[in-house]
Amino acid sequence: MTPVIEVEGLVREFKGPNGTILPAVDGVDLAVPEGEVYGFLGPNGAGKTTLVRMLVTLLRPTRGTARVGGSDIVREPGKVRASIGVTLQEAALDPLMTGFELLQLQATLHGLKKRDANAKADELLERVDLVRAKDARLGTYSGGMRRRLDLAMSLIHDPKVLFLDEPTTGLDPISRKVLWDEVRALNDSGTTVFLTTQYLEEADALADRVGIIAGGKLVAEDTPANLKADVGANRLEVTVHDESQRARTGELLAKHGKLLEPRPGVNFYLQLAQGETRLAPYVLELDQAGITVDRIDLVEPTLDDVFLLKTGAHLAEDGPDKP
Repeated sequence: MTPVIEVEGLVREFKGPNGTILPAVDGVDLAVPEGEVYGFLGPNGAGKTTLVRMLVTLLRPTRGTARVGGSDIVREPGKVRASIGVTLQEAALDPLMTGFELLQLQATLHGLKKRDANAKADELLERVDLVRAKDARLGTYSGGMRRRLDLAMSLIHDPKVLFLDEPTTGLDPISRKVLWDEVRALNDSGTTVFLTTQYLEEADALADRVGIIAGGKLVAEDTPANLKADVGANRLEVTVHDESQRARTGELLAKHGKLLEPRPGVNFYLQLAQGETRLAPYVLELDQAGITVDRIDLVEPTLDDVFLLKTGAHLAEDGPDKP
């Protein structure tokens, strides 16, 4: 089966200070089959949005090729746009229009007659749970409502491929859950979804496959389960508030595995031997050494562990509480 998104050697460079060339996307190759939710995971500045802007024809690549829905993003931008829906990070919405008016206008611009445009607007408002706000002006919408309306606009022409660029950034848990549920429903109906995110849990929950980007390069790609399985061993998280005891704690823990860069709020992050699932021996050893442990947890590998393994750093999550 031909992938619905094909990317080969895609590069986008920008001019930096003193004329230096800075690659925002640096030779990315990927292929997304029809009907998949592909999660593109990385921190701010990694190149996620730049790649999406190229794939939706808003930015020309410096080098490389890409096809979306079978059409070349440079030679056939009109065909690409006709086959995709796009929800970017910043939606330009007229604050004086109502939600219904905006969707009605967009449906009309897509060639629907008035009766059909009205029906489509009502259908999409119900789909993103905005029926009660259909006649409210957009200037009164919350951030979550705006994101959901933006999603609705991207679905007016029943796109073959939907690009969602960090759709839940800054949203409250309820709005986030609505968007998650809608992504699942769209995918169940056959829509291919290309989702960029900096939220580990979001990628883990929604994506069939995940690509991890760092410094403009694709550094890992597979299903979330396979990526976590590659990490293998469990981790031990230890927090010791008494700074005078931390050096000794590190010495003791280092005898049992490899100390990794700790997560924020955790003093020690230990990679254990393959298959190790016991916590009690570490608790006992630290207690016998007179070390006051404030917190100790045995954790299974996560996508953050994958990110740490591939990039040498944790992917900080600043998002809202999980739904």
